[in-house]
Amino acid sequence: MNDKKVIAVTGATGAQGGGLVRAIAADPGGGFTARAITRDPDSAKARALAELGAELVQADLDDQASLERAFAGAYGAYCVTNFWEHFSPDKEIAQARNLAGAAKMAGVAHVIWSTLEDTRQWVPLEDDRVPTLYGKWKVPHFDGKGAADPVFAAAGVPTTWLRTSFYWDNFIYFGMGPRQDGTGGYAITFPLGDSRLAAIAAEDIGKCAYGIFHAGAEYVGQTVGIMGEALTGTELAQQLSQALGIAVHYYAVPAGRYRASGFPGAEDLGNMFQIKHDFEAEYLAHRDIALARKLNPGLQTFRDWLDRNASRIPI
Repeated sequence: MNDKKVIAVTGATGAQGGGLVRAIAADPGGGFTARAITRDPDSAKARALAELGAELVQADLDDQASLERAFAGAYGAYCVTNFWEHFSPDKEIAQARNLAGAAKMAGVAHVIWSTLEDTRQWVPLEDDRVPTLYGKWKVPHFDGKGAADPVFAAAGVPTTWLRTSFYWDNFIYFGMGPRQDGTGGYAITFPLGDSRLAAIAAEDIGKCAYGIFHAGAEYVGQTVGIMGEALTGTELAQQLSQALGIAVHYYAVPAGRYRASGFPGAEDLGNMFQIKHDFEAEYLAHRDIALARKLNPGLQTFRDWLDRNASRIPI
């Protein structure tokens, strides 16, 4: 009889959830097994997780009943939403309510909610240093998650709030990698000034989550902030130059210019980088490299990540 504890993983085919499923699969003696929750169990990404031994279950974050079925019998649940699918903080909050409600109904013993700060704690809506977006948000993809934090406590489910960081994988997938700068070189462009950017390999978020589940009740009721390293734009460019074998420069542009870039989400990201610049100390204080390494002894630095992934960065 298989007496392993089931971890139900939402977003299983995404960066964070996929990292957790793979971390569970890589530790067959760890006492856990993964239930990969996805809207499309027939997708190639889902089938790849099944090949690792994960159970595939269909559910939708907009449908609490489907989540209740997916969480049934699970010891733990990893709960994550994807703002970039719909650009709606209100939808993220509604999905968080569904996740918390389903976890309560299923009697889940430990929930990890993947979250970020509600930046309005630092810049209230009436403060025009950072433009207000959609009428009530400063950094929508942060604020919706932060605003949903109380939902899990209100539902009465044992929860760890996991504050994540910028993905280095954004250099591959999110159009943030080096681009030709018109001088024969390449550049990365952020409105960060000389502030440090807290960041992490997306895969390591899942591994840290696995460490939290493995620790049992130790982190229940706590907020845990993780990062792999905090580097300035200049330091990021230097390491990219070395790894890619090209000259990469860092351009520190004003936040307003970044917001006006015109790509989907530019205003949101411009505000995000401005918050990270203006409130660098407060933001970094919420993220602990030593704790992240305790949870995940294989935690990568940016150089480690580049050694494995530089060839995947489009230039």
